[in-house]
Amino acid sequence: MALTILKRGKTYYLRGTVRAVGNDGEKRSVSVYETTGTSDRTLAEAIRVKTEKRILDEIVFGKAKVVTFRQAAEEYVDAGGSQRFLLDWNKTEQTESGLVVHFGDTLLGQIAQEDLDKAAREMYPNARSDTLNRQVYTPFIAVWNHAFASEPNMARKWKRPRKAKGTNVVRLQPMRSGNKPVAYDRASTFLAAMSPAPAMLMLTLFYTGLRPIEAFALTADDVDVPGRWLVVRASKTGEPRGVPMHDVLAPMFESLLKRNNLAEDARIFRTPRGEPYGAVQEGGGGLKSAIQGARRRTGIKDISPYTGRHSVSTQLVVNGVHPHIKDQILGHAADDMSRHYTNVPQAPLIAAINTLPVPSAIRALPWWENPLGWAGRLAEGTGRRTDLEGKREQS
Repeated sequence: MALTILKRGKTYYLRGTVRAVGNDGEKRSVSVYETTGTSDRTLAEAIRVKTEKRILDEIVFGKAKVVTFRQAAEEYVDAGGSQRFLLDWNKTEQTESGLVVHFGDTLLGQIAQEDLDKAAREMYPNARSDTLNRQVYTPFIAVWNHAFASEPNMARKWKRPRKAKGTNVVRLQPMRSGNKPVAYDRASTFLAAMSPAPAMLMLTLFYTGLRPIEAFALTADDVDVPGRWLVVRASKTGEPRGVPMHDVLAPMFESLLKRNNLAEDARIFRTPRGEPYGAVQEGGGGLKSAIQGARRRTGIKDISPYTGRHSVSTQLVVNGVHPHIKDQILGHAADDMSRHYTNVPQAPLIAAINTLPVPSAIRALPWWENPLGWAGRLAEGTGRRTDLEGKREQS
């Protein structure tokens, strides 16, 4: 049957199945049940006609001849794919960039290998092969494969740029921040140049080894200050795990747990405006501006959100902590105890994390005596000039 419209609440929906014979002689059908996004019947009917024609054309002629790269990318993102490198928005310059901007309304069938290679050269003229793979070829191929998942005849082996081979190949390049550890004295200098709220989050990363996204998600129920223990409910491996808390973090968490609105949103860490942190993207997510500001103020360029995790790992090795204990702290390994009793503090892990050094500059931070009271303040030169002199306590 063809598509029909039906009303659910105030909104019209499309429902039905479009059947036709494809360009390969095979009978195909596409079932639809989706919202039109409108309560106007006339507009809903127009959407029905347009959708039915699009699906019919895709079946008869193939997506390659009727679907643009922009449409394919939108379908890919709507299905849960990442938008990164497809369509990025630069807030400072108020401009869009990415593969969608480059290919736009070009039909998929008009894009060949040489077009993809040209896009890579034009978009990132000085980039290395691994960067081109990550930022051009991988997202493009993901969109292509999603678009033609039901058309095996359109499967294509796209060629990717290869790394230069040979032991005499030397590439001089700037080191990316965040993939190396730093000394804790250097880290404390960096934290002192940050606004208190992001500095507290970064301090936690340097004294737990948590991934940034794990720290963002910490709630009041996940924090056991007396037991010096944190619980990560959803880790990278998909399993919850317990994480030891360094003694230096205890006063800070005691203060942050007094936040008035934890009943409404139990997440511990907030921006200076009191908003929860978002996902880590393009080098920091919600921490990105705070990191960039501290870099400008200190001249320290080799610290990013993941530096804390690398520093914990390296320092534990230097301190002679057993590799298995280190891996348990970082979530790389687990025993029966840690798997089944994530809420139970484990003394060996707590003892290990407490071997991390605490420079005197940490306890000399201006917000140290009253973390919650300083959480809404900004570093000097940040935003409007509240600096670190203001008197605003976050609720």
